[in-house]
Amino acid sequence: MTEAKRPVCLITGAATGIGAACAREFARQGWDVGLTYFEPTAAEAQAVARDCEALGARVLALALDVRDDAQCRAVADQVQAHFGGLRALVNSAGSTRFVPHADLEALDASEFQRVNEVNLVGPWQMTRACRAALAASGQGVVIHISSVGGVLGRGSSLAYAASKGALNTLTLGLARALAPAIRVNAIAPGFVEGGLPSRVLGAAEHAEVVQRQRQASVLQRVSQPEEVAALAWFVAARAPGMTGEVLVMDNGLHLNAG
Repeated sequence: MTEAKRPVCLITGAATGIGAACAREFARQGWDVGLTYFEPTAAEAQAVARDCEALGARVLALALDVRDDAQCRAVADQVQAHFGGLRALVNSAGSTRFVPHADLEALDASEFQRVNEVNLVGPWQMTRACRAALAASGQGVVIHISSVGGVLGRGSSLAYAASKGALNTLTLGLARALAPAIRVNAIAPGFVEGGLPSRVLGAAEHAEVVQRQRQASVLQRVSQPEEVAALAWFVAARAPGMTGEVLVMDNGLHLNAG
């Protein structure tokens, strides 16, 4: 594949976890990649950028707070100017805190708003900012990294589950609104080892949650970020007839959710 014909993918939250795995997977598959990261994770993002460059990709790494619409639009413009096009957007930036669902007093309005601003408003703003470039590619696709928590009403907190449930609904609405120029899908993983929980829990707590999730799923395992990344690439590159789908990959956790 010549450099001029390499497709381009923009990935938010690309410094760690699923976002970082997506960056490496798209680079491995011959794509150029735009990486965005929250400022405190700059060192991790640069390491991911070096990995992608070693895989032959052209890389542009940019700091971004997805809650800021002006920043989202600026990043979209910079990616378009740098690469000359954009074919895929992976909205992977996310946030959560662990709050027991039954402890309603522990979850105040500010936490609800913070989580929704990152997990729901952020993907909306990035999709809107990238719409023109994605449509111009003739093969544009948006992939939201959601969660099975948004399907089951479970997860790290009620705010997190609600934000991902709303993201799933946003996926359906955008798939209708942006067709036929742009496909929009979501991936809803179950527990992902090395994903978001690993950054908000201590080591002992994380190990305990991993064990519980293994026991709760019918496949008796948890997923790895690379598995989610492989599916994201497939949806972007090999599934032209797929839009408006929320793809659950939770090791059968939902089968035991009754």
